[in-house]
Amino acid sequence: MKTFWKNYNLSIVLLFLFLGTWILQFFAEWQEVWNDAHVHGETFTWSEFWPKFFSSTFQNWQSEFLQLFTFVVLTTYLIHKGSAESRDGQDRLEKKLDRLLDVLDKSSKK
Repeated sequence: MKTFWKNYNLSIVLLFLFLGTWILQFFAEWQEVWNDAHVHGETFTWSEFWPKFFSSTFQNWQSEFLQLFTFVVLTTYLIHKGSAESRDGQDRLEKKLDRLLDVLDKSSKK
């Protein structure tokens, strides 16, 4: 079990975070549908709840996946100089390392 946790702890934590937030969304949506029914003098029905719950769930997922997809696609083709996703910082670092290696190589030959 310790090895399983070590190998998959990120997935496990993300799964629990997902389930926790989804459960919280379930109760928030349930409360909203119950309040709407109560305000209009009706009784709460599950047949009214489930379509609203799944609709709000898929709207959230759609917006998050759209945002992530856009970020991934745009960072594939575009850069922002100095950002963590940009390669320009690594290029500068590699050039400095190459210069240091050249200096060390020249000094060792003397």
